[in-house]
Amino acid sequence: MAIDPGIDKLLKELDERKKKIELGGGADKIEKQHRAGKLTARERILKLLDPDSFVETDMFVHHRCEYFGMTKVEAPDDGVVTGYGAIDGRQIFIFSQDFTVLGGSLGEAHASKIVKIMDLAAKVGAPLIGINDSGGGRIQEGIDALKGYSQLFYRNSIYSGVMPQISAILGPCAGGAVYSPAITDFIFMTEGISRMFLTGPNVIKEVTGEEISDEELGGAKVHNSISGVAHFYSQTEEECFQQIRRLMTFLPASNREKAPVRYSGDPLDRRNEKLFQVVPVNGKRPYNVIKVIEEIVDDNDFFEVHQHWARNMVVGFARIHGHSIGVIANQPMVLAGTLDINASDKAARFVRFCDCFNIPLLTLVDTPAFLPGKAAEFAGIIRHGAKILFAYSEATVPKITLVLRKGYGGGYVAMCHPELGTDAVFAWPMAEIAMMGAEGAANIVSRKEIEKAPDPEKKRQEKIQEYRAQFSNPYASGRRGYVNYIIRPDETRKMIGRAFEMLWDKQEERPKKKHGSIPL
Repeated sequence: MAIDPGIDKLLKELDERKKKIELGGGADKIEKQHRAGKLTARERILKLLDPDSFVETDMFVHHRCEYFGMTKVEAPDDGVVTGYGAIDGRQIFIFSQDFTVLGGSLGEAHASKIVKIMDLAAKVGAPLIGINDSGGGRIQEGIDALKGYSQLFYRNSIYSGVMPQISAILGPCAGGAVYSPAITDFIFMTEGISRMFLTGPNVIKEVTGEEISDEELGGAKVHNSISGVAHFYSQTEEECFQQIRRLMTFLPASNREKAPVRYSGDPLDRRNEKLFQVVPVNGKRPYNVIKVIEEIVDDNDFFEVHQHWARNMVVGFARIHGHSIGVIANQPMVLAGTLDINASDKAARFVRFCDCFNIPLLTLVDTPAFLPGKAAEFAGIIRHGAKILFAYSEATVPKITLVLRKGYGGGYVAMCHPELGTDAVFAWPMAEIAMMGAEGAANIVSRKEIEKAPDPEKKRQEKIQEYRAQFSNPYASGRRGYVNYIIRPDETRKMIGRAFEMLWDKQEERPKKKHGSIPL
């Protein structure tokens, strides 16, 4: 079909303009990006999303800054590529900062593009993914750049709990820029290229005299294992994108719906004989609770969150009979599964995320207590421990608790005690549910009797056995109705699965209020 010459000229001009914009900062800067081991903004989007699904928005937006010679500076896409596409056929919205254009710096137009995508994601009810690779605020635009960051922070906050917000740090992210990812739900970082810090090494050296490298200060390992700022660690960008795609399979598109059901055919009544070998009856012997989780859930598939931080607490996503669940568990291999400040924060944040997005909770309990000591008290373990109590109490999704072994005192209460609104409480026969361990209890309750006995040690052992027989078992709690089911370990998947089936359509309300005041 013949095309009018005038139209043909316009179409060629459109194609040429698009090609120029798609080159970003140009071939030289793209090559520099590749030499640094980094993909470009567009390459990242195309790697992450389903093939041929990406639709770019606001491609021709350009800054309008007139200061510091900026009228002569070309900034294709204004340093950020925005649009929408799909992951596993499900719609998502995305932005990817382009470090080849003005170092990916954020100015007024740059921010406005991201803001539009955020608003669209909230209206449509679809996840938002941000790929951060930026030198920070565009200094030439001054207060307009500050306005841009403020717009992002505001939307990150008001859309929290509306749709999942995911951040991938694949380059520098410094100064005020760090707070947008920090408000989002999950942060992904990659070894060797991710950098995240409020004040950089040069400022630190100038102010404090300390010398530290970018990697030591704000690299992927630091924020995954020490600060807890990041949730996922990867060796390569490709691995990072695979992690994001896997995470999305467990999540609903927004708070308007439940996560997609993906039943693989793993029988709900599959027996769990392996658990007899995994968990020692002796409460002082450690074991890896992740092996327990994997044995219970569909296809032994458990996607751990915050794997390298606060390792005495395990959190992550799995499925039971195809339905997404969030799992929270004490880890006896680390600090005997005690609850400390970081573990409390880790669990509370995860519980609140799952409750935001209608993801049921399974809690596995094996903890002796909150971590005692002067250091913990001075650091505010009371305040931090209160967060997990608040989070569980506030959550209205289906909640199931399973006591594996130790469930002592405040530590057990914090791990979703029935009076925090748990819908079903299970226990294994070796579960010890009490205010404290039998040894400690006997020493306190029967101290005078033990001291007066002809053979104090013999009397102490008698009292320990007496306390253990009366309280350190699941039957005392069963008699009071605090434990609903005492089950064999090898029938755990079947019983937990049936309880969730009974609870999938649970509806529960809390008193009307603006919002609670969590003890931050």
